[in-house]
Amino acid sequence: MKVFPTLRLACAAAGLLSALAPGLARAEPSKLPPELGWNYGEQETPRTAALGGATRAIGTDLNAFFINPAGIAASRVYHMGALAQVMPQASRQSYGAAAVDSATSRVAAGVGGFYTLQDSEGLKRKATDARVVFGFPLSERLLIGVAGKYLKLRQDGLGPLGASLPSGGLQNAPIVNDFTFDAGISIRPTNLLAIGLVGTNLTNPGDGYRPLGLSGGIGVGRRDFSIEVDAAADFTTYQKTSMRYMVGGELLAAESYPIRAGYRFDQALKNHAVSGGLGYLDRQFGVEVSVRHSVSGDRSTALFFGLQLFLEGLGLARSAEDIDLPASAY
Repeated sequence: MKVFPTLRLACAAAGLLSALAPGLARAEPSKLPPELGWNYGEQETPRTAALGGATRAIGTDLNAFFINPAGIAASRVYHMGALAQVMPQASRQSYGAAAVDSATSRVAAGVGGFYTLQDSEGLKRKATDARVVFGFPLSERLLIGVAGKYLKLRQDGLGPLGASLPSGGLQNAPIVNDFTFDAGISIRPTNLLAIGLVGTNLTNPGDGYRPLGLSGGIGVGRRDFSIEVDAAADFTTYQKTSMRYMVGGELLAAESYPIRAGYRFDQALKNHAVSGGLGYLDRQFGVEVSVRHSVSGDRSTALFFGLQLFLEGLGLARSAEDIDLPASAY
């Protein structure tokens, strides 16, 4: 078992990412709408971003952690990951990590978070997003999950409305320093079909940093191929409910190389975006990268990087076969 070469490669990749990513963000005020750079408070893995955000039904392990908590119970794994997001035009950088354990107990659990810097020459926004997620399989076909979320957000600059309460931040105090939660279900009627439904920020905080939302998706596929369509309703960010529509597909080539593509339409911003991604996966680790580019409306590009360690493949955690738990639907 080649544990140490894998760990050395992981450390090298993480070091390269941390060295390159900060240089990709702009050192000038962003001209984009702040809500585009904030991305509705959603955090995305490279897979989620590459598929246009359409992973509420088929997402599992770390890919479900940030988007549908029920999905972490869909597979029996012990995964850890380091993640990064860079949006140059929005002058945003986000760095995070997460771990999911669905192999040592029937109750799947995960912990993780992100630290975000947005528009350091304009909004001067800093945010810490921490999450604890639990998922439980009521049966092999019906999964439920809940995510407890804590957000501390501070803004020392001025937004587009100037020195106002909704746009100017609070002097020497965080704008947000509070908890909320998401809840989700995942229904898998057959091994080829998955349906996901998620309620986000269900305490209804009443702000656009943590908008109350309802989203869902339908996915079809197997381990080597999948396609999903999602829709998400945002009830808080704008004066009326706004929608986002997403579709994505994935092909696993040669058992180790995922090829992904996706599309997203943001109704409120009238923004169409295309996305794509590549990666390498084996039993011990995975490296993934993706890009999303707006082709209409406010033009922007976002880059996503991810590095995962699969502890069951490294022999550092028990596999599903060792503990007699149901296997993943995919």
